Amino acid sequence: MTLCDIGNSTFHFKQGKKDFKISINKALKHFPKIKGKIYFISVNEEGTKKFLTIYPKAVNIEKAIEFKTKYKGMGLDRKVVCTYIKDGIIIDVGSAITVDVMDNGKHKGGLIIPGFNAYNKIYPQISKKLSFVFKNDINLDKIPLNTQDAINYSIIGSIVSQIKDIYEKYDKKIYFTGEDSKPLLKYFKNKNVKYKKNLIFNSMKSIIKNKGK
Repeated sequence: MTLCDIGNSTFHFKQGKKDFKISINKALKHFPKIKGKIYFISVNEEGTKKFLTIYPKAVNIEKAIEFKTKYKGMGLDRKVVCTYIKDGIIIDVGSAITVDVMDNGKHKGGLIIPGFNAYNKIYPQISKKLSFVFKNDINLDKIPLNTQDAINYSIIGSIVSQIKDIYEKYDKKIYFTGEDSKPLLKYFKNKNVKYKKNLIFNSMKSIIKNKGK
C-alpha cells in the first residue's frame, strides 16, 4: 500500500518504511511506477489533477474522513491528523505552520502561521538590506545586537511565543510533526512534547482500516 499527502508544494509519499517527496512542479517522468493500491489526500486541486494523470486508480479517502468542527475552511490535512490525536495540541510545520487544539475528541480551534520559507521571502521584500541567512539556533533569552540575529529572533520568537501561548491556555501535550518542526523542539524542552514524524500517514492508515477500504 502506498500513501500520498498532496500539499501546496510537494507530493509526500509513504511506502512501508520509506518516504519521499516530489515537487509539485516536477515533470511527470520524475514520478515512480507504483504497484498495488494507492491512497491519497489533497489540499491542492491542480496537484490532484496531475496526480490522477499519473495514478488514475488512486483512491481519494476524503469522503471516509469523519470530523466535525465549528472552524470554517479547515484544510483536509489538518482534519486528518486531528482524527488521530484526540487530545492535545498538534503542530504541523510545512509551507505553513498549523496549530490545532483537540480536547477529548473535540476540535477547539487553531492557528495558521507562515512557514520558514514564507518568512525567508518577507524581509528581502521590505528592503534589500534585510536579506539574511536563516538560523534556527537563536537564543531567545538574549536581545539581538545585529540585523541578522534580529530577523532570526523575530521569526523564531513569533512562532514559539504563539505556540507557548496556546500551551499555557490549554495545558495539553504538544505533538510536533513535519520535518521542519525539528528546529523548534529545542525551545520546548520543559514542556510535554512529542515529535511524530509520520502522524499524517498513521492517521491515513487508521482511516483506511476503519472504513475497510
